[in-house]
Amino acid sequence: MSLDPEYLEYPKRGLGYDHDLFPYSVMEERKPLAWPEGKSVATWMVVSLEWFPITPESTPFKAPGHMQTAYPDYRHYTAREYGTRVGFYRLLDAFAKADVKVSVAANAAIAQRYPSVIRDIVDAGHEIIAHSSDMNGTIASTLPVEDERKLITESVAILSDVAGVKPRGWHSIARQQSFATMDLLKEAGIEYCCDWVNDELPYVFNNGVVNIPLNHELSDRQIINVQQQSADSYAQQMLDAHDWLSAEAKVHGGRMLPMHLTPYIIGLPYRMDAFEKLLGDLKAREGTWFARGCDILDQFRSQM
Repeated sequence: MSLDPEYLEYPKRGLGYDHDLFPYSVMEERKPLAWPEGKSVATWMVVSLEWFPITPESTPFKAPGHMQTAYPDYRHYTAREYGTRVGFYRLLDAFAKADVKVSVAANAAIAQRYPSVIRDIVDAGHEIIAHSSDMNGTIASTLPVEDERKLITESVAILSDVAGVKPRGWHSIARQQSFATMDLLKEAGIEYCCDWVNDELPYVFNNGVVNIPLNHELSDRQIINVQQQSADSYAQQMLDAHDWLSAEAKVHGGRMLPMHLTPYIIGLPYRMDAFEKLLGDLKAREGTWFARGCDILDQFRSQM
């Protein structure tokens, strides 16, 4: 059977990617990045602060981590709420002890239901990233553009109103976007997103929005929940990643270690000792620059 000649005429066929959202490039061929004070590894902690409605929606898809058993699924619903009520405040305490500033990807529903939590985040000097409406606010190409525009603009507006500052970043649920998302984020005044994980350093979309990659494989959910590894193992893997990146930085310039955290996972009491020790071990490494997403964005833009 011969190849359909139309395959070779695909209009978006190009080097590296079959789209025109941003140009193809190899990380090592770009201008090296330099972090403040000669630091080698930008260590970026992103906490997902999410509200899961007790009735999940499957349109356009059901979010990972959503309710699993028959309605009302109190087992999973209350476990997620534990993260907001208890686990997240353990993390805030740990960040304060280590004098670390982080990014918090928050659903707009968190601002509506727990406005004091959002204010505590901002008062502590942490950054708010817009993370949709709630965990039913998923995006896919089947979502009408006007519905997606409303989802983005309303989420940003609600968080801005409660936080007192407009989020500069956006994180889609499950990192899922439609073909319209990047332009809608630009339209809404969003400066960066963290959905695309095909790199380890920031890069720019053609419309000017920056992507700061938030690698799923480095998340506590993936390592602890999916791979069923211990908190000690998770911590060691983060240190191993940091040390590897630090060695690369000596040759290629500044590197970035994104750490995606989930309060109802890492915030459990039997995991906090390992997590607080991890923060201390990272801080003891002279090449560590603890940065929020907005800090990384500003440093990157200043060197473009």
